Amino acid sequence: MTSVADQQTTMSDYFRLDDDLTPDEVLIRNKVRDFAEQQVMPIINEYWEKSEFPTELLEPLAALGIIGTTIQGYGCPGMSRKAAGMVAREMARADGSLNTFLGVHSNLCMGALNILGSEEQRQRWLPALARIEKTGAFALTEPDHGSDSVALETQARRDGEQWVISGHKRWIGNGHAADVTVLFARNTEDGNVNAFVVEKDAKGLYPDGYSPTVITGKVGKRAILQADITIDEMRLPAANRLDGCHDFRDVSRVLQATRGGAAWEAVGHGMATFEIASDYARTRHQFGKPIGSYQLVQSRLANMLSELTVMQLLCTRMAELADRGQLTNAQASMVKMATAQKGKWICSEARDLLGGNGLLLENHVIRHMTDMEVVSTYEGTDSMQALIVGRDITGISAFK
Repeated sequence: MTSVADQQTTMSDYFRLDDDLTPDEVLIRNKVRDFAEQQVMPIINEYWEKSEFPTELLEPLAALGIIGTTIQGYGCPGMSRKAAGMVAREMARADGSLNTFLGVHSNLCMGALNILGSEEQRQRWLPALARIEKTGAFALTEPDHGSDSVALETQARRDGEQWVISGHKRWIGNGHAADVTVLFARNTEDGNVNAFVVEKDAKGLYPDGYSPTVITGKVGKRAILQADITIDEMRLPAANRLDGCHDFRDVSRVLQATRGGAAWEAVGHGMATFEIASDYARTRHQFGKPIGSYQLVQSRLANMLSELTVMQLLCTRMAELADRGQLTNAQASMVKMATAQKGKWICSEARDLLGGNGLLLENHVIRHMTDMEVVSTYEGTDSMQALIVGRDITGISAFK
């Protein structure tokens, strides 16, 4: 007998795109789905409400064998782009905060080390990160440089066999506690952006001059903590500069490779809230019958499903192009822009369909809705993505 959960999932994959997954991709999807349903969902509201990260989930998360997603070797699974999309989608269907941890640790931090690091540096850091024996962060954005992170002001100067770094980073996911943080700073000698690795020592302490504090008062992604980091004359050994980062174009290579994760996350939030809303429409009675029997409700559900299907089709095609090496930066920006817009709308519609019950954490929609606000902002706002696509259309940059 097909369960209600399976029926909901089949409905939210209306064009049966998952039928085209390979056996390996199905295995990954199901592993993450089971983990999310059995271990994340029962506890996440409690952690979300307290603004605490569920560290108890790190060990079972590591056991899934998904950390590092598309990276080949170093204890990473080397999965396809579509499989990596399944990881983000299925985790986001349960919770955006834990998915952000994965995006920061597994994609941005490990992805930067893999793309920008030397072979020795990959061997040095990636295996422990793949086992989550150490956790990672990615420190790019600054208080005055979010969308225009290319203009970052954190400075690094060479002093013999050390680098001396000063500056300020903000909105750094997992940055308050990460063991390994990839940090970007401008080389004072040539003005180019370089990448450095900040490590905790054997006692779990950061280098002198490196001071992360947790940002409080967030209304979304409350179970993943972001840091505000001040850096004052911090010294790092020369071996902690990533050999492959010579200017911001190298940073962009990392961002382009990982941007798809945010789009797949939007699909996960959309699937979750559509499933909750459609189930609610069948079971919630008003005026003597289910609200799903009313024309307005059916119309809203149909439009939610239509927008969700567009999101899924865009992400599926994006993954195919990425695996072929054909995905452009502008194409990735279009997918992120479209899925963020549609995901926000679906979550908002679901919240409204549930009425006052949509405001309760126990029904999960409001958590997805506020988390989706964050997705719309990070890794490039809709406006910034639109300008990237607009530049591709016209050949004219609107950034300057």
